[in-house]
Order: sequence, then C-alpha cells, then structure tokens
Amino acid sequence: LRLLDLINLNFLFIFSRNQWRSPTAERTFAVGYGINTRSAGTSKHAKHSLSAQDLAWADTIFVMEEKHQRWVREKFSRQLGKRKIIVLDIPDDYQYMDPELVEILLQSMQPYLE
Repeated sequence: LRLLDLINLNFLFIFSRNQWRSPTAERTFAVGYGINTRSAGTSKHAKHSLSAQDLAWADTIFVMEEKHQRWVREKFSRQLGKRKIIVLDIPDDYQYMDPELVEILLQSMQPYLE
C-alpha cells in the first residue's frame, strides 16, 4: 500500500445556511469513499457556522456557489493558507437528501474522489 492509501482526506462542504445542500453532501460522502466529511454555513443563521477550526481541519473545501468562495476568502483569507476551494456550482433548489441533489453531487464530486 502507498502512504496516500492510508490517509483519509478531510473534505469540508460550505454553503449558506448549512441546512440542505452541505449536510446532504456531508452525509452522502461520509461512508464508503475513504474521506472524512464536515459541513458548515456562511450565514449567521447557519446550523453550524464556518469557523477557523473547520478550515484548519479541512484538506479540501467545496462550496456550492461563487458567492460562498468569495465570502470564505474575505472572512478567512489568513486561515485559508494554500487550501484549495472548489466551486461545485449547484443552485439552492433542493431539500435535504433530495435524490436529484444526491445525483448531482455524485457527478460533481467524481473527479475529487478518484
């Protein structure tokens, strides 16, 4: 086994209110993909608001929209370091665990799970 095969990457999913899309992504990829997942929101009304500790934990950060990336870069530029932020470009049109959202997430995340 290679060393990389023994390391679980930490994927952080960030969206506005941490209510529908990010918890769906967190749950969808929590088991069976060899990664650790968390989710957080950019809004002060989020179920879990993004913190510096979340960013310190994350290896890769995924956001649903460009506005989330801008917000994270503005509020946490120092804590981000060289961490990559990937914009999945998924609109806020879905409820928690909506089958269509899960399918879109599976397709969007494919390049990052291999």
